[in-house]
Amino acid sequence: QVQLVESGGGLVQAGGSLRLSCAASGRTFSRYAMGWFRQAPGKEREFVATITWSRGITYYADSVKGRFTISGDNAKNTVYLQMNSLKPEDTAVYYCAAGVGSPSPYDYNYWGQGTQVTVSS
Repeated sequence: QVQLVESGGGLVQAGGSLRLSCAASGRTFSRYAMGWFRQAPGKEREFVATITWSRGITYYADSVKGRFTISGDNAKNTVYLQMNSLKPEDTAVYYCAAGVGSPSPYDYNYWGQGTQVTVSS
């Protein structure tokens, strides 16, 4: 079993920055890749970024490439999502997930509770 706890969401003006954190625990969490997804009201859950624990390989959605950075701290068992140049359309609940590292939410077995990010114009 893997447990994931997100933090760091909040309200920010357009052009601002936020850093989300996802603390992972559990016996086998290091076997999984970690991903960030987001879901806005009335929309499907959307892939944001993913990273592998072992080699630190990253992959981003086109909508966030160049603005968001995913990183991991193995010593702290924590994955981060640094979000810069935020836009109102980035407003959503952001979820951390553990899975195989694909853009599909169906390939992730474990999910955090989510953290709200609101970007005002």
